[in-house]
Amino acid sequence: MKVPVIDISDCTLCAGCYEMYPELFRLNDAGYIEAVASECYSEVDVNDAIKYCPQDCIHWEEV
Repeated sequence: MKVPVIDISDCTLCAGCYEMYPELFRLNDAGYIEAVASECYSEVDVNDAIKYCPQDCIHWEEV
């Protein structure tokens, strides 16, 4: 299964990903953006978030 991952060392917290896709991303209690836990992620939506991330810090990871 592939899951979206945010490299928090590169993330500037622009909030674009979770404003566009709140069902996929959220701001966690520690103040970092993370993927919302899901059994299945929309490849189209995640790829769109990857495409528009200004820091290129979102990527897919096999788990």
